[in-house]
Amino acid sequence: MGEKTLTRLDLSEAVFREVGLSRNDSSQLVESVLTHMSDALVEGEQVKISSFGTFSVRNKAARVGRNPKTGEEVPISPRRVLTFRPSHLMKDRVAEGNRK
Repeated sequence: MGEKTLTRLDLSEAVFREVGLSRNDSSQLVESVLTHMSDALVEGEQVKISSFGTFSVRNKAARVGRNPKTGEEVPISPRRVLTFRPSHLMKDRVAEGNRK
């Protein structure tokens, strides 16, 4: 598999080509969508994109971890983590790519 990374610039360029907005408007649209998604996640809401997947924030409890090098026990504080669950359609598309 290739090591290419899809960036904000790539997304705004795709909007420019496919939708026909100016490059500046395309960039602003992409930024606006990403900002709305981030704000919703910060507020604890789920972000569900049909045929793509669901982003959500999950609370993890405090626990005791272990340093793998030294074996020393280390407390891990409670925290919020971002999770992504792909839709079945996305899983199928990715699996199809593996067969090519």
